Amino acid sequence: MSIDGRALAREVLARAKARAERLPHPPRVLAIVASETPATKSYLAIKAKRAADAGCVLEIRHIKSSLRPWDIFDMAKDADAVIIQLPLPEGADTKALCDAIPVEKDADVLSFAARKKFERGDTDALLPPVVSALREIFTQNEINPKGKRAVVVGKGFLVGAPVAAWLTGQGADVSVLTSKSGDLAATLGNADIIISGAGSPHLIKPEMLKQGVVLIDAGTSESDGILAGDADPACADTCSLFTPVPGGVGPLAVACLFENAVTLAEHSV
Repeated sequence: MSIDGRALAREVLARAKARAERLPHPPRVLAIVASETPATKSYLAIKAKRAADAGCVLEIRHIKSSLRPWDIFDMAKDADAVIIQLPLPEGADTKALCDAIPVEKDADVLSFAARKKFERGDTDALLPPVVSALREIFTQNEINPKGKRAVVVGKGFLVGAPVAAWLTGQGADVSVLTSKSGDLAATLGNADIIISGAGSPHLIKPEMLKQGVVLIDAGTSESDGILAGDADPACADTCSLFTPVPGGVGPLAVACLFENAVTLAEHSV
């Protein structure tokens, strides 16, 4: 079964908007942008629309000069939530800038403090948007990862690392591989659940999979100028659950980002 991420995103956004409308004012979300590429402009336009769908107000602040950690702190004062549009320009200290986001305003869970709260499983911790999207898919489809063999392809900060931490916390038997792992096909063939965020077009082929596997494709890249996922689309025929690219995890993760922003605004009241 192929998951319609856009439909799930609409449900999350409607849920967030209902909560936002109960607040004294619409949640104010500040997006800090230091690089204006065509892809960035497109992504920000999508975020602006989804922010409105969630009952939030998105302020986009373009930074022309070098961005410093204390600049983030100063700009965050009047916002309920802060997001930094990644990737930052070459030479920027991405970790230091993300760590400067106040934990109580970190909707993307990019800072060290917010990520540690998540990894510890604190009751008031936010889930990173991709993890929240994964939880939404699992909940909607009654998938319990406890005791399942789960393989996470990629160990990046935005997808692989947080997904592996969450699945481990849910009781899954988790293996983390990269696109260069020599045993990729053998390990995937034994997996009950696969989450991929490698950013390697069509890395995962149908013949690598066992029948009925759950395959969540959270990897995006370009192949011949077209947006592509880590999984060959033909994998859908082998899977009991499959998320396509585009239209799968991506729109749902954006919706979860703004649901996080609403949560932070609620905490600040």
